[in-house]
Amino acid sequence: MLRRNDFFPNSRVPLRSSAIDIHPNAKWIQDGLTVAGGNGEGNRINQFSYPWGLYVDDDQTIYVADHWNHRIMEWQYGATSGQVIASGNGQGNGANQLNFPFDVIVDKERDSLIISDTNNNRVVRWPRRNETVVAGGNGEGNRLDQLSGPHNVFADRNHSLYVSDYDNHRVMKWGERAKQGIVVAGDQEYGYSLTQLNNPVGVVVDQLGTVYVADSWNDRIMRWPKGPTQGSVIAGGNGRGRESNQLTLPSGLSFDRHGNLYVIDRDNTRVQKFSIEQTTN
Repeated sequence: MLRRNDFFPNSRVPLRSSAIDIHPNAKWIQDGLTVAGGNGEGNRINQFSYPWGLYVDDDQTIYVADHWNHRIMEWQYGATSGQVIASGNGQGNGANQLNFPFDVIVDKERDSLIISDTNNNRVVRWPRRNETVVAGGNGEGNRLDQLSGPHNVFADRNHSLYVSDYDNHRVMKWGERAKQGIVVAGDQEYGYSLTQLNNPVGVVVDQLGTVYVADSWNDRIMRWPKGPTQGSVIAGGNGRGRESNQLTLPSGLSFDRHGNLYVIDRDNTRVQKFSIEQTTN
């Protein structure tokens, strides 16, 4: 079972969200800007190999789960290369290793990272000194107390946890101390309609309870308001490709404090920024 107090001893601040209230009808400029990577696939510090989850700090520092390089990268604002801040010691299950990590969150209060270490079937807290296991599971399946291929995680200010349940094509929410979750986006059938997801990965929830999810195999970012049974497309969804309004298997997303949207465009090996459109009302 997940020990939520290990995540939030006293904090009421979500670990991945915009610092502003995003209007339910907000739109983003559809031409993205590459702010990390974009130098081809590889293991140099200015490259990624199948990047997945990301986190954007208040100062617009970007943290990326560099999946096939088995490491977590930190990319300062405006930098042309990053630095390894977790693992980088090869693939493995040791205390200083990761095995195809999918996602990362920064916990400033404890000066540590929370990492979805997928092929080791664990979620780990990675302090600057070492790492500890903080999450297990109830076996693979589609019951409300199970997951099938969980990828990305999000924790809100109420200590609720959101997980992209990849092979069940849904996003699940667990309240604090809950023994099972509820479905907040998608269902168990994959598809392209606005009521469906196709292998969801990155997930973020804003202060209004709106779920944003990287709908990877549909090449789009979806917005799912609290309550409704269908979502809307806010980025991508224009076919698979490398144009600035297109995505190819997006894997992670995050917002900065201005409400700008950042997306890991996995198979284009880049991070795209979609600026929020300014409105007068």
